[in-house]
Amino acid sequence: MQRKGKKFEWTEECETSFEQLKQLLTNAPVLKIADTDKEFVVCIDSCKRGPGGVLMQEGQVVCYESQKLNKHEKNYPTCDLEIAMIIHALKMWIHYLLGRRFTLMSDHSGLRYLFDQSNLNTRQDRWLATLNEFDFEIRYIKGKDNQVVDALSTRLHVNHIVVMSSYGTELQDRILQARQRDDKYMEIMHRLH
Repeated sequence: MQRKGKKFEWTEECETSFEQLKQLLTNAPVLKIADTDKEFVVCIDSCKRGPGGVLMQEGQVVCYESQKLNKHEKNYPTCDLEIAMIIHALKMWIHYLLGRRFTLMSDHSGLRYLFDQSNLNTRQDRWLATLNEFDFEIRYIKGKDNQVVDALSTRLHVNHIVVMSSYGTELQDRILQARQRDDKYMEIMHRLH
């Protein structure tokens, strides 16, 4: 901020930028609290810079998720990259989605025919087995209409986003405690591991 022999000057532009940064860092984005009685929608988008996903209900965001690709995943064909992000998102949101019908939206139209393919490689076959554990319908969404997810998947510096509502860790602690007392949840987790 300072060069040798030159003094730093705090301008009105600096003050405005600082206030905007303060506002962004101190206020959590508004997210919808999930309602298990309502249908979930999972929107996915993948690109070579990093795939992203959004879990939504009634057009409002419940959670965001993005993933940094490893060196092998960067070589995946587009369809495989999309499926890899779907698997990643479903694993992240398994507590919302397992045992419920939901809609999966993707801008990759070929995914609608995924379950009809006869010549799958080993990786795709393994992914298909994981997908078969869930009850969902795949719907095509035009790329230009998939803006929230597209913003996640195309930003280079976003590796992983964790957003907490203003309820903070107290709610999170209560959820963790309730899960440990829930026999159904424990049975599902036992089967998964």
